[in-house]
Amino acid sequence: MVVHVRLFATLRERAGADALELELPDGARVADALAAPAVRDLAGDLSLVLAVNREYAAPDAPLSAGDELALIPPVSGGAGVHAAVVETPLSLEALAARVSDPRAGAIVTFQGVTREVQRLDYEAYAEMARERLEAIATEAVARHGLCAAAVEHRVGAVPLSEPSVVVAASAPHRGEAFAGAREIIDRVKAGAPIWKREVDSGAASWVEGSPPT
Repeated sequence: MVVHVRLFATLRERAGADALELELPDGARVADALAAPAVRDLAGDLSLVLAVNREYAAPDAPLSAGDELALIPPVSGGAGVHAAVVETPLSLEALAARVSDPRAGAIVTFQGVTREVQRLDYEAYAEMARERLEAIATEAVARHGLCAAAVEHRVGAVPLSEPSVVVAASAPHRGEAFAGAREIIDRVKAGAPIWKREVDSGAASWVEGSPPT
């Protein structure tokens, strides 16, 4: 059977191509693909993250004919990823500029703004929140084949109609850019250690949340 292997970053440069076709026996697993000479020689000593059909996969995951196996070299929030927790007003335009890339045919942005109340007061476990934002953006880059991703969250008082969180994602095509941006904001809302309090007409109350995921 033939498996389509996608390559990124260092692997793409080493191969001089962004993909290769790998012939494997029926019943092969991800580990068998990694052991194939074409892949083994290409990967060298890199520690790889693996994905099958855009889902992270373990080495013992089974493969089928026509599957897409992505070999993702280490990413640690370096080039292509930006994340920050700040006390100053956010700029969607500046964030979009951070993900500009000559490979990108689409840039998708999102901003979440204060609505209905005078202001929102945000509190965060800032160091952990920034690391979580960076990990979320990094995983979205790998999962959706993004060129770059950026996310910033504001803490402190955020007045009515001003943004508290901004996201930008760039990709060769709009589908990946939309999917990447959507994943980032959804996971930030669900998993970052950030809390908000609604303040309106002198009354203030913390917004009830749920355990982070």
